[in-house]
Amino acid sequence: MAETQIEFDVPAEMGDGTVVRADVYRPGGTGPWPVLLARLPYGKQTPMMGVVLDPLAAARHGFMVVLQDTRGRFASEGEWEPFTYEESDGYDTVRWAAALPGSNGSVGMIGGSYFGNTQWMAALSKPPELKAIAPMITWSDPDDGLWTRGGAIELGLTVPWSLMQGADTLMRRHATDLDGLVNGITGLVQDFDGLASGGYGELPAGRFPAFARHDLPELGYERSRREPEWAASCTVAGRHGEIDLPAFQVGGRFDIFGQGTLDNFTAMRRAGRSATLVMGPWTHTNWRHVVGDVNFGFGANSDFMGMRGRLHDMQFDWFRRTIGDGEAVEPDAGTVLLFVMGINQWREETEWPLPRAVDTDFHLRADGRLTREPPSAAEQAEEFTYDPMDPVSTTSGALLMGGGLLNTDEFRPGPLDQAAVEAREDVLVFTTELLTEDVEVTGRVLAVLFAATDGPSTDWVARLCDVDEMGVSRNVADGIVRVRAATPGEAAERVVDLWSTSIVFWAGHRIRVQVTSSNFPRWDRNLNTGEPEESATTARVARQQVFHDPARPSRIVLPVVPVPAPPTVGRPWPPTPGRPGTTAGHAGDTEPHGTPLLTSPR
Repeated sequence: MAETQIEFDVPAEMGDGTVVRADVYRPGGTGPWPVLLARLPYGKQTPMMGVVLDPLAAARHGFMVVLQDTRGRFASEGEWEPFTYEESDGYDTVRWAAALPGSNGSVGMIGGSYFGNTQWMAALSKPPELKAIAPMITWSDPDDGLWTRGGAIELGLTVPWSLMQGADTLMRRHATDLDGLVNGITGLVQDFDGLASGGYGELPAGRFPAFARHDLPELGYERSRREPEWAASCTVAGRHGEIDLPAFQVGGRFDIFGQGTLDNFTAMRRAGRSATLVMGPWTHTNWRHVVGDVNFGFGANSDFMGMRGRLHDMQFDWFRRTIGDGEAVEPDAGTVLLFVMGINQWREETEWPLPRAVDTDFHLRADGRLTREPPSAAEQAEEFTYDPMDPVSTTSGALLMGGGLLNTDEFRPGPLDQAAVEAREDVLVFTTELLTEDVEVTGRVLAVLFAATDGPSTDWVARLCDVDEMGVSRNVADGIVRVRAATPGEAAERVVDLWSTSIVFWAGHRIRVQVTSSNFPRWDRNLNTGEPEESATTARVARQQVFHDPARPSRIVLPVVPVPAPPTVGRPWPPTPGRPGTTAGHAGDTEPHGTPLLTSPR
């Protein structure tokens, strides 16, 4: 086979004259070939490309690959403004890539996170040569996981991401000033390295001081508040009906954009588009089978997929059907492949959410109980004190901090032991009795709290946990809601969206719910004063109450799916000896009889 030919820094002129550059990988031979395009701000030769697209592997599969630095980044010219130009530049780039020598005229786009969103933006611009997209681990509404969540700032993502992107900005700014460059980069690195040890605590959170110190573009929260109309530059929600393309979407249960992936999928389906979904137990940067401190079985690994083969090969096969011969070929109607935690198995579905799931109330009760039965008589409210200067520390979850942006153990994503969190006096804990049968929860989880605060503003955080046979509590899903205009002392219904999950709580386990008012530094602290985040710098202590009586039945709503007979093989019981509390089963290595979701080439 002839060797892949690589052409570096190939220029493309955008509509306003700005030149952006791409590396082009051509398979051996004469072509023509379909084009796979990725547009990213992280450097087109960054090692992270291998997670979402190996260009040499794609070339071996018969695709011409184009990896482009977005405007104002690395080899590309122009000013770096996150998101601003991705729709127009996406249109120009698709048309340019389709006309490159060796192209068959059909373009598919692939990538994750920021360059998952560049696909959606290009699709909205409607270049005629774009035939299919494969967005991975990306958002739908930037105010549901990118900039904010439930009204609270995604500080744990916004701050390190903005500082990291600032390095290239400073190198461009001081290209002819060595002293300025050294001083600028030194200060930037100091701020970045100091985040975990206290830098996150700078105020005001909504006008983060480090961005002003270095004069850097930030992820977009601050700009979107100053210029609300600008948020459309990276918003997909509400626009799916404008996109008439098939989409292959990949997400993770512990990814910061996990719900965005699901929302994009369901919106495409509602719009009548062909959409395929793969949802693993993964984080934003870890698609292996050990996530947090849980081993989900080797079958959970994206290189294995429960004996289906590599996820990348599934995508290549799908792209062959959609862009392979120069004409758009309608792919399969679309299928859903979900990883069910607990039993650690991939399961094929035809819909999301699952129509057979039944929303089931589990009530918060006195003495820390969690029951299906609602309170039948008055029960004393639970109380705690929330001090913004002593917030509950972020301990895992669907986040992008440690292991992705910060090299720190305390900010690892995924399921981790919650003992330190649950030992705090400002965290309420509600737990079921031992389960006598397996309980599958697959779908969107909501906490409905009847709660009061003595201040004008506060936050409510809820977390769903699985407590194993040894009493170790691990997080499954969580969420936050910011109350900006509370009436002091008045109980009101507050709904906390915990996003979606898929897990079987085994018989012998317990289901647990935590309720508190902070999860810092993932989400910024509510200072309880009612002042805007853009200017608030002083804090007050809040006294919180959570009610659970017949008139105010605080509860968590779990989408319970009828559980079939237990599998005869693969159930990880008893737990493999080793680190205390580690679930290390092998159910993910086996599959029930059935047809694979997607047949990948061997």
